[in-house]
This record gives sequence, C-alpha cells and structure tokens, in this order.
Amino acid sequence: MNLLQACQDPNLFGPWFRDPATWSAWFAFLRALFGLPLEGEDLEVYRRCTGRAEPPAEPAREAWLVCGRRAGKSFVLALLAVYIATFRDWRSHLALGERATVMIIACDMRQARIVVRYLAALLEIPLLRPLVLGKQTNRNAPGYDLDGQVTIEVHTTSFRSVRGYTIVAAIFDEIAFWRSEESANPDSEIVAAVRPAMATVPGAMMICASSPYARRGVLWRAWRRHYGKDGPILVWQADTRTMNPTVPQAVIDEAYEDDQLSAAAEYGAQFRTDVESYVAREVVEALVESGCFERAPVPALRYHGFVDPSGGSRDSMTLAIGHLEGEHRVLDCLRERRPPFSPEEVVIEFAQTLRAYDVATVDGDRYAGEWPVEGFRKRGIEYRAAEKTKSELYRDLLPLLNSRRVELLDSSRLVAQLCGLERRTARGGRDSIDHAPGGHDDLCNAAAGVLVSADGGSAYAWKSYSMSA
Repeated sequence: MNLLQACQDPNLFGPWFRDPATWSAWFAFLRALFGLPLEGEDLEVYRRCTGRAEPPAEPAREAWLVCGRRAGKSFVLALLAVYIATFRDWRSHLALGERATVMIIACDMRQARIVVRYLAALLEIPLLRPLVLGKQTNRNAPGYDLDGQVTIEVHTTSFRSVRGYTIVAAIFDEIAFWRSEESANPDSEIVAAVRPAMATVPGAMMICASSPYARRGVLWRAWRRHYGKDGPILVWQADTRTMNPTVPQAVIDEAYEDDQLSAAAEYGAQFRTDVESYVAREVVEALVESGCFERAPVPALRYHGFVDPSGGSRDSMTLAIGHLEGEHRVLDCLRERRPPFSPEEVVIEFAQTLRAYDVATVDGDRYAGEWPVEGFRKRGIEYRAAEKTKSELYRDLLPLLNSRRVELLDSSRLVAQLCGLERRTARGGRDSIDHAPGGHDDLCNAAAGVLVSADGGSAYAWKSYSMSA
C-alpha cells in the first residue's frame, strides 16, 4: 500500500483528511516524492511548484520543501516518518542487533514537541498500535521503538548527536532557522553527518522542509542548484495558500500590509533579499588563537571591561575584558553565566574578575534601568551605560575583523554567535545588525563592546590607553 492509498483508508490515515480537496497540493507532492503517477490537476500543481515539465519516473533521493507558514509541514513530516517506519521492511539491510532509524530533527525541543505530538497521535491508530514496542523517554531524543528493528527518534540541532546511526529516513523540520551554540553552520554540518549514515541503505530518503529565510544555508543552496531541474533531488516551493487553502486570505493580506518582505517569506515562500550574513566564518576563525581560552592579567597593561547584563531567567549574562596592543585589539577574558542564575551572585563574580585585571570602571549594555549600576557600585566597580547601541557596536567591529586587527579567544560559542549575526535593511534603507531569530548574541555583544573603539561618553576610546601602567 502506498502512502496515498493509506491516506484514503479510514482505518489508517483517512481520519486526518476529512476534506481531501484542501490537501490536494500535498497529495501532488507525495506522488512526486514517491514517484507515483501524476496527471490532471496533480500534474499542474507539480509543474507550478517544482518548475519542472516532466513528472519524476522514480522516488526522490532527497526532497526540499520551501513552503509558507501554516502550510502543514510538521504534520506531513510526522506522517512520512510513521509511513516509512511502519510500511517498509528494512531488516534485510540491517546487521544482527542493528536498528534502522527514522530521524526527525527540529530547531529546538519546543519545535520538536509539535512533531512528537503528531507522531503519538498517528501511532495510536489501532492497526499501527501493535507495532509500537515502547516509547523512548530520553528527553534529548524522544521517540518510539517499533517492530521490524525500526526506531523513530526526534533530535534537536547537534551534528555530534546524529552520528553512529543507520538512518533510513532523515527528516528535517524548519531547517532554514536552525541555530546552535556549538556551530555557526549547524544545517550544513548535520546534513554532512547524516548522508554517510544513509549511504548503505537502498531507498533511504532525506526530506527537508522549512519556511524560507535568508539566501544562505543548505535550503537556499538546494533551491538554487536543483529547483526546476530534473533528477533525484526534488525541490518543491509553494506559498501557504497553495498548500493549505484553509488559511484565511485576510490574515495573509494583513501581514503583507505590515511588512511586505517578511510576509513574502513567511507566507509567499520567497527567500528574503533584505537579510545578509554579517561576517564570513573564515574571517572570524582566522582571528582565533587556537588553544588560548584566556589570557592572564599583565600588570604593565591597561584593561577595559564590557558587560551584557541579564535578569537571569532567559539570556546569559556576559563579561569581556580586553586591551590595546599597537593597532590590535586583544580579547583577554570572556565570562558567561547561562540562565537560570542569580544576577547578584554573577555581579559579585564579575566584579572579582574585573578587579583581577585592575579594572575599576566597566561599560555595559543599557539594560534594566539602574540595577547593574547599583549592583556593581556595591562591589566597588563603576558601571557606565554605553552610548552606542548593540547594532552600532557590531557595525564598528566589522572593519576591525576584516582587517585582522582583532585577536580573539578560542571560544566556539563566540565564533558561532559572531557568524550568526545578520545585517538587515529596513524600509527606509537603514541597516541594523542583530542575531538571527532564535539565536543569541550575549557573548559577542560583550566582546564587541570591549573591542570597538567607541569615542566619547560612556564608551571608552582605545587611543587613550597606553601600553604601560
């Protein structure tokens, strides 16, 4: 039984498709994915969404779905996971004791929970329930062990945790928005780690789905290389209403009125032209002194510190300390405390570190009114709010990075955050620089504050610092 037949069967997936007309575009995609016959309206939808003229003659090896918000991607991915795990026999490709894995990877655990709920509902179908041997309770990779030596697991974005598996299907949800503190490019690294795990399994399939974002990353590269071209790699691009006509047009119209470029990506499935990368990874990595995690204070040098405060519940609180060395700005110390934490305890810790470098005055982000000022004052440190905004600090840091006048510490999280920054162009043409949606920049904000020469006001000027005490 193919998936389309299973979707029509009232004893299988039929109850999820009470109004088949609203799922017609998805049915056309599933036909193309598995190399099933396409004709009539299905063929027309296929041509419009793939840019191809001829339907595929065989199942796709890879499928890249570029679809608008609320198109139904997460449910379809869960449906594909259950179908591939329960309707195909993979045992002939497995060694004794080996299990085939259908691996679903989502941005984070919140996004993963959406897919897990769909999996749970689909596996409660009476005909499928006997195949479930047990539910995995590992919170880092929830899933199900199934009869037939198959496991469905749901992971978050870590290229390290996906190694060592025999993967029969890799299913990636919202891949354009993957972020990781251990890597600036988790999408490409995870895809590179997964492909070898599928190489020995005939018929293994990789399916990637996402609303589009910036013109970078594996989703953008797949679209650029394969959209409109025949072959085993299928790229399907469709706006929200094409895939899910139940979404009210008024909601979409309102979004376009508020922000046309954002709505074109969110609902129109178009890659954004107003978002670009801040700095190349190669540039940042060239500034890192490998194996140097912190530089001890030297009495002959004059240091400066910068703090990015936090209330302790959501964002990290960070401290950076640096000094001037000729025309180079040297990062000497980085401190990060991840939530949850007590802000008062972190202030005490940071104040001790500042005193170790003989720093009596620290600049910092304008945050939460007076509490950082009062907190550091109690510990004998003057806290001054920086006059430049975070975006302005990043703007001024960029030429220093590109001209290699910065020396960084060996911190993978700092490198990932710097490489994850984005430059956005507003309607009026003004640029702003910030972390990507779902990302963080607490470390690189503190590092930028201490490395940038900020003239006047509360921001200190590097030129006023001599190399002797």
